[in-house]
Amino acid sequence: MEKEIETKSRFIDSECAKKIRAIDDTMDILSGKWKISILSRLGYKPMRYSELLRDINGIAGKVLSRELKDLETNGLVKREVSQTQPLSVTYDVTPYGMTLKSLTDSIAEWGLQHRKRIIDSHKQDR
Repeated sequence: MEKEIETKSRFIDSECAKKIRAIDDTMDILSGKWKISILSRLGYKPMRYSELLRDINGIAGKVLSRELKDLETNGLVKREVSQTQPLSVTYDVTPYGMTLKSLTDSIAEWGLQHRKRIIDSHKQDR
């Protein structure tokens, strides 16, 4: 009986370790203050660099460029250069990047609930 419990414990530890490793990998790719915000916007519509810069409050141009390059390197965002004059560059979420939509939707839902909770608790304090 003790050996069976030890075996189950090792399996649970192994499963836990796999999930934690997967979470760490995901956080490594999505780390930083802006990546999820960029992905969520591009999930609604393709945008030009200047539109993203204007739409994301507080992001610096250099940081936006770096974050877009990181997202592109990881296959989450694609950069398309139009052959029109003047040239224009548009960013869009790749099909692989769209696999994160349920994650960004869950984050948004949690954020709405958290905001409501905080506002409600402040109302009760008055």
